[in-house]
Amino acid sequence: MQTNTWFDALHHCQQQGKSYVLVTLLATAGSTPRNGGCKMLVCDDSTFDTIGGGHLEFEVIKQARMLLLKNTNSQKIEHYPLSSKLGQCCGGATNVLFEVFVQHTQHLAIFGAGHVSKALVPILAQLPLQISWIDNRQAMLDEIATQSLAHNIKLVYSESPSSEIAKLPAGSWSLIMTHNHQLDFEIVAAALSRQEMAFVGMIGSDTKARRFHTRLAHKGFTASNIQRLVSPVGKLDIPGKRPIEVAVSMAAQLIQMLQQDTPSPAAQKQAWRDNKQLIQSLVTPK
Repeated sequence: MQTNTWFDALHHCQQQGKSYVLVTLLATAGSTPRNGGCKMLVCDDSTFDTIGGGHLEFEVIKQARMLLLKNTNSQKIEHYPLSSKLGQCCGGATNVLFEVFVQHTQHLAIFGAGHVSKALVPILAQLPLQISWIDNRQAMLDEIATQSLAHNIKLVYSESPSSEIAKLPAGSWSLIMTHNHQLDFEIVAAALSRQEMAFVGMIGSDTKARRFHTRLAHKGFTASNIQRLVSPVGKLDIPGKRPIEVAVSMAAQLIQMLQQDTPSPAAQKQAWRDNKQLIQSLVTPK
Protein backbone atom coordinates (compact mmCIF):
# COMPACT_ATOMS: atom_id res chain seq x y z
CA MET A 1 0.00 0.00 0.00
CA GLN A 2 1.71 3.19 -1.18
CA THR A 3 0.42 5.74 1.32
CA ASN A 4 1.54 7.43 4.50
CA THR A 5 -1.73 9.07 5.52
CA TRP A 6 -4.15 7.44 7.94
CA PHE A 7 -7.22 8.34 5.86
CA ASP A 8 -5.89 6.77 2.66
CA ALA A 9 -4.86 3.69 4.65
CA LEU A 10 -8.33 3.46 6.25
CA HIS A 11 -10.00 3.52 2.83
CA HIS A 12 -7.62 0.83 1.57
CA CYS A 13 -8.24 -1.41 4.61
CA GLN A 14 -12.00 -1.16 4.17
CA GLN A 15 -11.72 -2.05 0.50
CA GLN A 16 -9.46 -5.01 1.17
CA GLY A 17 -11.32 -6.28 4.25
CA LYS A 18 -8.28 -5.75 6.49
CA SER A 19 -8.68 -5.19 10.23
CA TYR A 20 -7.21 -2.02 11.74
CA VAL A 21 -7.12 0.26 14.79
CA LEU A 22 -7.68 4.00 14.40
CA VAL A 23 -5.69 5.81 17.11
CA THR A 24 -6.60 9.37 18.12
CA LEU A 25 -5.04 11.72 20.65
CA LEU A 26 -8.20 12.91 22.44
CA ALA A 27 -6.70 15.56 24.67
CA THR A 28 -3.28 16.71 25.74
CA ALA A 29 -1.91 18.58 28.72
CA GLY A 30 1.47 20.23 29.01
CA SER A 31 4.19 19.50 26.48
CA THR A 32 3.39 16.66 24.07
CA PRO A 33 4.90 15.53 20.73
CA ARG A 34 1.67 16.36 18.86
CA ASN A 35 -1.59 18.13 19.61
CA GLY A 36 -4.94 16.55 20.37
CA GLY A 37 -6.91 15.36 17.36
CA CYS A 38 -4.01 13.84 15.43
CA LYS A 39 -4.46 10.26 14.28
CA MET A 40 -2.62 7.22 13.07
CA LEU A 41 -3.76 3.85 11.78
CA VAL A 42 -2.33 0.54 12.98
CA CYS A 43 -2.61 -2.82 11.20
CA ASP A 44 -1.15 -6.13 12.27
CA ASP A 45 1.86 -5.65 10.00
CA SER A 46 2.10 -1.92 9.30
CA THR A 47 1.35 1.59 10.56
CA PHE A 48 0.33 4.79 8.81
CA ASP A 49 0.79 8.40 9.93
CA THR A 50 2.14 9.28 13.36
CA ILE A 51 1.11 10.62 16.76
CA GLY A 52 4.58 11.94 17.42
CA GLY A 53 6.92 8.96 17.45
CA GLY A 54 9.09 7.93 20.36
CA HIS A 55 8.17 5.59 23.18
CA LEU A 56 4.59 6.87 23.30
CA GLU A 57 3.95 5.78 19.75
CA PHE A 58 5.73 2.48 20.36
CA GLU A 59 3.50 1.70 23.35
CA VAL A 60 0.37 2.81 21.48
CA ILE A 61 1.17 0.53 18.53
CA LYS A 62 1.82 -2.35 20.93
CA GLN A 63 -1.53 -1.77 22.65
CA ALA A 64 -3.36 -1.47 19.32
CA ARG A 65 -2.04 -4.80 18.10
CA MET A 66 -2.98 -6.48 21.39
CA LEU A 67 -6.53 -5.22 20.82
CA LEU A 68 -6.51 -6.57 17.25
CA LEU A 69 -5.72 -10.03 18.59
CA LYS A 70 -9.09 -10.05 20.39
CA ASN A 71 -10.74 -10.02 16.95
CA THR A 72 -13.71 -7.91 18.00
CA ASN A 73 -14.86 -4.35 17.33
CA SER A 74 -14.28 -2.17 20.37
CA GLN A 75 -13.33 1.24 21.69
CA LYS A 76 -10.90 1.94 24.51
CA ILE A 77 -9.32 5.02 26.08
CA GLU A 78 -5.91 4.95 27.73
CA HIS A 79 -4.17 7.71 29.71
CA TYR A 80 -0.43 8.15 29.06
CA PRO A 81 1.72 10.44 31.25
CA LEU A 82 4.79 11.42 29.25
CA SER A 83 7.20 10.81 32.10
CA SER A 84 10.49 9.00 32.50
CA LYS A 85 8.54 5.77 33.05
CA LEU A 86 7.47 5.94 29.40
CA GLY A 87 10.93 7.04 28.31
CA GLN A 88 9.68 10.55 27.48
CA CYS A 89 10.77 13.78 29.10
CA CYS A 90 8.05 16.08 27.71
CA GLY A 91 6.35 16.30 31.07
CA GLY A 92 2.87 16.39 29.60
CA ALA A 93 0.10 13.82 29.35
CA THR A 94 -2.38 12.61 26.76
CA ASN A 95 -5.52 10.49 26.46
CA VAL A 96 -5.53 8.09 23.53
CA LEU A 97 -8.64 6.64 21.92
CA PHE A 98 -8.31 3.20 20.30
CA GLU A 99 -11.08 2.32 17.84
CA VAL A 100 -10.81 -1.30 16.72
CA PHE A 101 -12.42 -2.24 13.41
CA VAL A 102 -12.36 -5.95 12.69
CA GLN A 103 -13.04 -6.46 9.01
CA HIS A 104 -14.53 -9.70 7.80
CA THR A 105 -12.33 -11.43 5.28
CA GLN A 106 -14.85 -14.18 4.74
CA HIS A 107 -14.37 -15.78 1.34
CA LEU A 108 -17.44 -16.85 -0.63
CA ALA A 109 -17.33 -18.96 -3.80
CA ILE A 110 -20.42 -18.74 -6.01
CA PHE A 111 -20.66 -21.46 -8.64
CA GLY A 112 -22.86 -20.50 -11.57
CA ALA A 113 -23.56 -17.26 -13.42
CA GLY A 114 -27.27 -17.71 -14.07
CA HIS A 115 -30.26 -15.47 -13.35
CA VAL A 116 -30.30 -15.97 -9.57
CA SER A 117 -26.59 -15.36 -9.10
CA LYS A 118 -26.81 -12.24 -11.29
CA ALA A 119 -29.46 -10.93 -8.91
CA LEU A 120 -27.59 -12.13 -5.82
CA VAL A 121 -24.03 -10.95 -6.40
CA PRO A 122 -24.81 -7.17 -6.46
CA ILE A 123 -26.44 -7.58 -3.04
CA LEU A 124 -23.60 -9.61 -1.57
CA ALA A 125 -20.99 -7.22 -3.00
CA GLN A 126 -22.18 -4.65 -0.45
CA LEU A 127 -21.28 -6.99 2.42
CA PRO A 128 -17.84 -7.65 3.97
CA LEU A 129 -17.12 -10.61 1.70
CA GLN A 130 -14.45 -11.56 -0.82
CA ILE A 131 -16.36 -13.21 -3.67
CA SER A 132 -15.11 -15.64 -6.31
CA TRP A 133 -17.75 -15.99 -9.05
CA ILE A 134 -17.02 -19.21 -10.93
CA ASP A 135 -18.46 -20.60 -14.16
CA ASN A 136 -17.40 -22.84 -17.05
CA ARG A 137 -19.08 -20.65 -19.67
CA GLN A 138 -16.58 -18.04 -20.82
CA ALA A 139 -19.16 -16.10 -22.83
CA MET A 140 -21.32 -15.48 -19.78
CA LEU A 141 -18.38 -14.31 -17.71
CA ASP A 142 -17.26 -12.05 -20.56
CA GLU A 143 -20.72 -10.47 -20.59
CA ILE A 144 -20.60 -9.92 -16.82
CA ALA A 145 -17.11 -8.45 -17.10
CA THR A 146 -18.43 -5.63 -19.30
CA GLN A 147 -20.41 -4.35 -16.32
CA SER A 148 -19.03 -2.33 -13.44
CA LEU A 149 -18.11 -4.88 -10.76
CA ALA A 150 -17.41 -4.15 -7.12
CA HIS A 151 -13.80 -4.38 -5.94
CA ASN A 152 -14.49 -7.54 -3.89
CA ILE A 153 -15.70 -9.66 -6.83
CA LYS A 154 -13.36 -11.88 -8.83
CA LEU A 155 -14.60 -13.65 -11.97
CA VAL A 156 -13.11 -17.14 -12.44
CA TYR A 157 -13.42 -19.19 -15.61
CA SER A 158 -12.84 -22.92 -15.11
CA GLU A 159 -13.48 -25.85 -17.41
CA SER A 160 -13.85 -27.96 -14.27
CA PRO A 161 -15.49 -25.80 -11.56
CA SER A 162 -15.30 -28.59 -8.97
CA SER A 163 -11.50 -28.37 -9.14
CA GLU A 164 -11.72 -24.78 -7.85
CA ILE A 165 -12.84 -26.05 -4.44
CA ALA A 166 -9.29 -27.16 -3.61
CA LYS A 167 -8.00 -23.64 -4.33
CA LEU A 168 -10.31 -21.88 -1.87
CA PRO A 169 -8.99 -20.59 1.47
CA ALA A 170 -9.76 -22.66 4.55
CA GLY A 171 -13.04 -21.62 6.13
CA SER A 172 -14.57 -20.52 2.83
CA TRP A 173 -18.29 -20.55 2.13
CA SER A 174 -19.69 -21.95 -1.10
CA LEU A 175 -22.98 -21.42 -2.92
CA ILE A 176 -23.63 -23.98 -5.64
CA MET A 177 -26.11 -22.90 -8.27
CA THR A 178 -24.97 -23.95 -11.74
CA HIS A 179 -27.09 -24.74 -14.81
CA ASN A 180 -26.41 -28.47 -14.55
CA HIS A 181 -27.39 -30.92 -11.78
CA GLN A 182 -24.46 -33.23 -12.46
CA LEU A 183 -22.07 -30.30 -12.22
CA ASP A 184 -23.75 -29.26 -8.97
CA PHE A 185 -23.20 -32.76 -7.60
CA GLU A 186 -19.51 -32.77 -8.53
CA ILE A 187 -18.99 -29.42 -6.78
CA VAL A 188 -20.97 -30.54 -3.71
CA ALA A 189 -18.91 -33.73 -3.45
CA ALA A 190 -15.67 -31.77 -3.74
CA ALA A 191 -16.81 -29.24 -1.13
CA LEU A 192 -17.91 -31.88 1.39
CA SER A 193 -14.58 -33.63 0.92
CA ARG A 194 -12.88 -30.55 2.40
CA GLN A 195 -13.67 -30.61 6.12
CA GLU A 196 -12.45 -27.03 6.49
CA MET A 197 -15.21 -25.70 4.20
CA ALA A 198 -17.29 -23.68 6.66
CA PHE A 199 -20.52 -23.60 4.63
CA VAL A 200 -21.78 -25.63 1.67
CA GLY A 201 -25.09 -24.39 0.29
CA MET A 202 -26.93 -25.52 -2.84
CA ILE A 203 -29.94 -24.06 -4.58
CA GLY A 204 -32.79 -26.43 -5.40
CA SER A 205 -35.86 -28.21 -4.16
CA ASP A 206 -36.31 -30.67 -1.31
CA THR A 207 -36.52 -33.43 -3.93
CA LYS A 208 -33.16 -32.45 -5.41
CA ALA A 209 -31.62 -32.36 -1.94
CA ARG A 210 -32.90 -35.86 -1.08
CA ARG A 211 -31.53 -37.26 -4.34
CA PHE A 212 -28.16 -35.71 -3.64
CA HIS A 213 -28.16 -37.16 -0.13
CA THR A 214 -28.75 -40.63 -1.58
CA ARG A 215 -26.03 -40.24 -4.21
CA LEU A 216 -23.56 -38.94 -1.65
CA ALA A 217 -24.27 -41.91 0.62
CA HIS A 218 -23.64 -44.29 -2.28
CA LYS A 219 -20.28 -42.57 -2.84
CA GLY A 220 -19.27 -43.30 0.75
CA PHE A 221 -19.96 -39.97 2.46
CA THR A 222 -20.96 -40.37 6.10
CA ALA A 223 -24.33 -39.18 7.36
CA SER A 224 -22.73 -36.43 9.46
CA ASN A 225 -20.79 -35.16 6.46
CA ILE A 226 -23.85 -35.22 4.20
CA GLN A 227 -25.71 -33.15 6.80
CA ARG A 228 -23.22 -30.33 6.18
CA LEU A 229 -24.95 -29.70 2.84
CA VAL A 230 -27.50 -26.91 3.29
CA SER A 231 -30.18 -27.36 0.64
CA PRO A 232 -32.53 -25.76 -0.16
CA VAL A 233 -30.35 -22.77 0.65
CA GLY A 234 -31.73 -19.45 1.88
CA LYS A 235 -34.24 -18.20 4.43
CA LEU A 236 -37.18 -20.40 3.56
CA ASP A 237 -39.71 -18.13 5.26
CA ILE A 238 -39.09 -15.54 2.53
CA PRO A 239 -41.52 -16.54 -0.25
CA GLY A 240 -41.25 -16.18 -4.01
CA LYS A 241 -39.56 -17.91 -6.91
CA ARG A 242 -38.43 -14.95 -9.00
CA PRO A 243 -34.62 -14.64 -9.24
CA ILE A 244 -34.58 -11.50 -7.08
CA GLU A 245 -36.82 -13.12 -4.46
CA VAL A 246 -34.61 -16.20 -4.26
CA ALA A 247 -31.53 -13.95 -4.17
CA VAL A 248 -32.92 -11.93 -1.26
CA SER A 249 -33.66 -15.16 0.63
CA MET A 250 -30.09 -16.38 0.14
CA ALA A 251 -28.60 -12.99 1.01
CA ALA A 252 -30.64 -12.92 4.23
CA GLN A 253 -29.19 -16.26 5.29
CA LEU A 254 -25.62 -15.11 4.64
CA ILE A 255 -26.20 -11.83 6.48
CA GLN A 256 -27.44 -13.80 9.47
CA MET A 257 -24.29 -15.93 9.34
CA LEU A 258 -22.08 -12.84 9.18
CA GLN A 259 -23.82 -11.34 12.18
CA GLN A 260 -23.52 -14.38 14.44
CA ASP A 261 -20.46 -12.94 16.21
CA THR A 262 -21.91 -9.44 16.56
CA PRO A 263 -22.54 -8.42 20.20
CA SER A 264 -26.17 -8.20 21.26
CA PRO A 265 -27.81 -4.74 21.47
CA ALA A 266 -27.68 -4.98 25.28
CA ALA A 267 -23.95 -5.72 25.19
CA GLN A 268 -23.37 -2.83 22.77
CA LYS A 269 -25.29 -0.43 25.06
CA GLN A 270 -23.28 -1.55 28.11
CA ALA A 271 -20.02 -1.03 26.21
CA TRP A 272 -21.20 2.47 25.28
CA ARG A 273 -22.02 3.25 28.94
CA ASP A 274 -18.61 1.96 30.05
CA ASN A 275 -16.83 4.11 27.47
CA LYS A 276 -18.89 7.16 28.44
CA GLN A 277 -18.01 6.71 32.12
CA LEU A 278 -14.34 6.29 31.26
CA ILE A 279 -14.31 9.47 29.16
CA GLN A 280 -16.00 11.43 31.95
CA SER A 281 -13.49 10.16 34.51
CA LEU A 282 -10.59 11.25 32.31
CA VAL A 283 -11.85 14.72 31.45
CA THR A 284 -13.41 15.65 34.82
CA PRO A 285 -10.97 17.70 36.93
CA LYS A 286 -10.06 16.12 40.25
